[in-house]
Amino acid sequence: MWWLIAAVGLGIPLVVTAMPEFGMFAVGAVAAAIAAGLGLGITGQVLIFVIVSVAGIAVVRPLANRSRAQRPELRSGIDALKGRQAVVLERVDGHGGRIKLNGEVWSARALDTGRAFEPGESVDVVEIEGATAVVM
Repeated sequence: MWWLIAAVGLGIPLVVTAMPEFGMFAVGAVAAAIAAGLGLGITGQVLIFVIVSVAGIAVVRPLANRSRAQRPELRSGIDALKGRQAVVLERVDGHGGRIKLNGEVWSARALDTGRAFEPGESVDVVEIEGATAVVM
């Protein structure tokens, strides 16, 4: 019974802090409660608790870190426009012009001041400076 109380007690910080280690300790406590129900002595129960908890942490932590590293970056606002393609509406050169970007008309200028883009060409947005898209 004490192992089940410990499992619930360890489950509360898991929910509050979202730290998976507490969940593994709670699973270890449930395993120890099962061992107690099967008649294993206190030494065996503690050993089961430690083995299951450590094994759980050893397996879950690398999986959680890998999952966190593979999470796609969510870009929004101006950052979401960088790298997108746009269509030139009015000639774009080092001094200015107009493009259609993400369904909206933007003022634009060429990244390379010696380069010009004619209407209908596709360009890539490199940077947003204020209300002007820098394209190439």
